[in-house]
Amino acid sequence: MKLRSTAVSAALLLSLSVAQAQGVRTEKNISLELAMQIATAAITSCTAGGYQVAVTVVDRAGAPRVALRADNAGAHALPSSQQKAFTSASAKNNTQALMEGSQTNPGASYLVHIPGFLLLGGGVPIRAGSEVIGAVGVSGAPRGLLDEQCAVAGLDKVRDQLK
Repeated sequence: MKLRSTAVSAALLLSLSVAQAQGVRTEKNISLELAMQIATAAITSCTAGGYQVAVTVVDRAGAPRVALRADNAGAHALPSSQQKAFTSASAKNNTQALMEGSQTNPGASYLVHIPGFLLLGGGVPIRAGSEVIGAVGVSGAPRGLLDEQCAVAGLDKVRDQLK
């Protein structure tokens, strides 16, 4: 028993020293300027398609950076776009894929119970290289796939800045 206690203590000390060695982390995150460019391009894309939507861009932690609602977008669209963006940033995946996974994989069905998660198409992570630095959520088009297309159009507009 004493040997086991010593081993546990040694493992705990080792993990603490590794955690302390990491110290301050440097992380990439989305700037306000880039978030505004993405949101504006996504709204423009949906408007050109005849859809009045809301767009929210969140940072890597899921906190809102920019939220825009087209003139004739429904009142529900803005909170839905924020939830889609939060979900995408948190899960580091498209919300359409998360929705489909939750419908076909019983182990993923619990996702609908996470506060703030919205499993509808329209949320897309923003990646700088392989690192997720935020997400964009679009809501208000007649189908989630159309919302997602507008989100992707917003990202395509700034693709060169995300390298």
